[in-house]
Order: sequence, then structure tokens, then C-alpha cells
Amino acid sequence: MDVMQRYVSPVNPAVFPHLATVLLVIGTFFTAWFFIFVVSRKSSKESTLIKELLISLCASIFLGFGIVFLLLTVGIYV
Repeated sequence: MDVMQRYVSPVNPAVFPHLATVLLVIGTFFTAWFFIFVVSRKSSKESTLIKELLISLCASIFLGFGIVFLLLTVGIYV
């Protein structure tokens, strides 16, 4: 029989709080940028759908990973 090796996480658990903070700050920046972009449009006839989708996609990705690392920081292993 083969001897199984212990699993080692690719990310050191000691950096989970720092990683969560950085990702959540970046996600909040993109979210604020999205809100300012939508509110400050001069007319609703402008076709900026692609830009809105890209900004919101970046915000959701950063906030999603930030929340995952926040949960890992407090001990909720997902």
C-alpha cells in the first residue's frame, strides 16, 4: 500500500486575514466605482453595458474571494 501524504494548503493560513482585507478593499473600490459610474451618467441612452458588466464582474469576483478568505479566517471552513 502507498503511504498517503498530508495535504498542504497552497495558501498559508497565517495570511488569510491580510488576504481577506486586501480583496475586500479592492472589491469595495470596484463597487464604489460602479455606483459612481451609474449615478453620474448624463443620459440613460448611453450604451455602456459592457463597461458596467466588466466593473461589476471585477467587484463580485474580488468581494466573493474576500468573503471566502474572511470565512476561513474566522474558522468557518468552506
